Amino acid sequence: MADTCGQVILGSGLTVLSHPLMYIKVLVQVGHEPLPPTLGRNLFGRQVYQLPGLFAYAKHIIKIDGKVGLFKGLGPRLCAGTLGTVVHSKIVQKCHEHGTLEFQKITFTEPVLSTIGHSEQKIGDGSIQNVVNETTKEMIARSCATIVTHPFHVITLRCMVQFIGREIKYSGVFDSITTIYREEGILGFFTGLIPRLLGDVLALWICNMLAHFINTYAIDDSMSHTGELKNCFQAVTGFFASMLTYPFVLVSNLMAVNNCGLAGGRPPYASVYPTWVHCWSHLSREGNMSRGNSLFFRKLPAGKTYAINQKRFY
Repeated sequence: MADTCGQVILGSGLTVLSHPLMYIKVLVQVGHEPLPPTLGRNLFGRQVYQLPGLFAYAKHIIKIDGKVGLFKGLGPRLCAGTLGTVVHSKIVQKCHEHGTLEFQKITFTEPVLSTIGHSEQKIGDGSIQNVVNETTKEMIARSCATIVTHPFHVITLRCMVQFIGREIKYSGVFDSITTIYREEGILGFFTGLIPRLLGDVLALWICNMLAHFINTYAIDDSMSHTGELKNCFQAVTGFFASMLTYPFVLVSNLMAVNNCGLAGGRPPYASVYPTWVHCWSHLSREGNMSRGNSLFFRKLPAGKTYAINQKRFY
């Protein structure tokens, strides 16, 4: 219990500090570009038209809403973080209580059940079976936490996107819950859930499996600073996995605000997507699958025209 409380406090602090970054990232993801491109230079010294980066975007928000404006949607995001931490900890605890073999039976991981009939056999910490077991447990814990907290995630995103049309439709957690239930029913709380789950699961497996193979075949335990090298490669594989699965994050966020009654989620500003697959296809055709992935050195998209009235590209 004490560990969970510590995780909640630490997580809440990090959430508060990182919230302005997420806020700006979400606005860029939905395509809101309040400032026109400016002529600048890239890393190689060539002149290019650049889009406003993180700090320029933050100054624009502060100019309109003040410094407090950078923290729109913080309340429901803190609720999601707290609830997610508790659910994740409880699921992980239950998994460890059941034990490795019993947990495998529950989750139907047949390829890992080569030790059935040898229940006394211990799986090595560095074996592929152990990596699969631990990743499966973490996958279930994360998925449960994501499902439970997704309604708060949807509210957070919609509170942020209100900046585009200057609406006040989603003004608080309880008012937002009432609004979503009245207009969209229960399913409204889970818009964008499927791509978010797929992205989380794929990122987790890619990261853990890559880290395992690198630690097993590329790093010799006799080398000096082995621990530091493994931590470094773990961070690199995590970054690589997040880059590969970023389109799922983008599609999930866009679906969460799509056609929800806000200017940032309906025509003419944004298209209406029947399903997340249609959203994926549309973004892919337009070459926008990485939109919002970087908030620094943002160059003008090729073949796009800036519409100053709508503050977006088309």
